[in-house]
Amino acid sequence: MGLLNLFAKPAAKLTPLPSGSFTVDREGRLLISTLGQAFPEELVSEIASVVLSTFQNAQAARLPLSQIILRYNSLKITARELRGGAIVFLAPQVLSSKRN
Repeated sequence: MGLLNLFAKPAAKLTPLPSGSFTVDREGRLLISTLGQAFPEELVSEIASVVLSTFQNAQAARLPLSQIILRYNSLKITARELRGGAIVFLAPQVLSSKRN
């Protein structure tokens, strides 16, 4: 069995689903965050840049966009525009099943 373990790939490190919020200014700088330290800062920056560019593109197209809601199977992202900056809420989604 040792030979098989030699060629096995190491298990990928899983990041726990975030729960909390963060606020960024118009340049994308993090102002405040309630996310845990386990959540990578690179992902916060990536989410912030996508959110800010979406709000800026909507403003350039003269579309009144003040809130974005993204729903994934396991995560809900809600972002609100704040005079050029944004506040972003991250919440894990719980799959509900009907019991008879």
